Amino acid sequence: MTEEQAQRLRPKERDAIIQSLRAGVTPRAGLRHIQVGRVREVQALLQDIERIADGGSAFRLIIGEFGSGKSFFLHLVRAIALEKGLVAVQADLAPDRRLSAAGGQARNLYAELMRNCSTRTKPDGNALTSVVERFITEARKEAEAGGLGVTAVIEERLGHLSELVGGYDFAKVVAAYWQGHESGNEQLKADATRWLRGEFAAKTDAKNALGVRAIIDDANVYDSFKLLSLFVRQAGYAGLLVSLDEMVILYKLASQKARQANYEQILRMLNDCLQGGAAHLGFLLGGTPDFLLDPRKGLYSYEALQSRLAENSFARKAGVIDYSAPALHLAGLTPEELLILLRNLRHVFAYGDPGRYLVPDEALTAFLAHCSKRIGEAYFRTPRNTIKAFVDLLSVLEQSPDIQWPQLVSQVHVEEERNTDMPEVSAAGGG
Repeated sequence: MTEEQAQRLRPKERDAIIQSLRAGVTPRAGLRHIQVGRVREVQALLQDIERIADGGSAFRLIIGEFGSGKSFFLHLVRAIALEKGLVAVQADLAPDRRLSAAGGQARNLYAELMRNCSTRTKPDGNALTSVVERFITEARKEAEAGGLGVTAVIEERLGHLSELVGGYDFAKVVAAYWQGHESGNEQLKADATRWLRGEFAAKTDAKNALGVRAIIDDANVYDSFKLLSLFVRQAGYAGLLVSLDEMVILYKLASQKARQANYEQILRMLNDCLQGGAAHLGFLLGGTPDFLLDPRKGLYSYEALQSRLAENSFARKAGVIDYSAPALHLAGLTPEELLILLRNLRHVFAYGDPGRYLVPDEALTAFLAHCSKRIGEAYFRTPRNTIKAFVDLLSVLEQSPDIQWPQLVSQVHVEEERNTDMPEVSAAGGG
């Protein structure tokens, strides 16, 4: 055990981790207690984060089977980004949340991302107001140092945003937030925050509340990301990381037109990031192999994306992974890494106290041997169900001390993770 792992876990943190794993979802906190493997992948994404902080941009597709650890990896990279001083926003795509649409689905996605806006000091979301407040604080300091008005400093610092789509209105809304702050007008501050979160559905409502003629809507969501990345930089952060999971939703769209429109948006994001058209901005998109490789409905069905995302043929022939490619395929855990993971889970379950371990080391190897015998190599590629089964086993032993672990290991039933057919997602609301 590392020194960090040897420390005791708070019951609240321990319970949150265990409950998430038993439900088959990624814990929102405490990832450091269970993370194993993925060293090269983490190093590659760390370089991306440093590039974003230096004024560049990054675009990555994180590809893996259902249950392979994509969501865990996305959460891990997000945690690293927060530690490096970035602002991170994250959301899962859903039938009513897409990158491109005409019925409010793209704006819904943006609003969900803003609700999940996080910083190092507010890692659990709802940090957008804190970002704006920090910008206002920086502007006030500059105004006091130079003997200027705060409004003038805000206009000067955000002046370059007017060169971008929607930049003038964005700057005007931030200025309105300051006016509300200075005058004690809480309604004006709330309206400005609603606008920045993409929660205005009608332009007339925004004009009446804030005097601006535009809102964040389906047509300008990507442009709003670019504005926000520059704004958070002005607020003293290193950049913006946008993390999108469940991209398979786009693959499942019934309408080819709707899929193509979303893929065009992905192409725009990819081109901007690779060609230097975005600054202090990064995108992480989590999806399955079908979402990427299917020539009929996946990203490979869009020729421009296929040419940009095609696997490095030299790396494939050499039997290695190109960690600099836009599409990063998550390799399966090795048997040694999975054993370490089970040790970490045992440690977390025992509140970080080795004296409370429910099973010895030989139980871990027996459990893995049982899993390997039942489902073969698949449990290395998609460990989610194996993890869930192990935590379930520990739960039974905790509640029934009279039961011996050998009795349970032979009865553990672990199914191979399967990509079950999801219902086709309606394309209602346009592309």
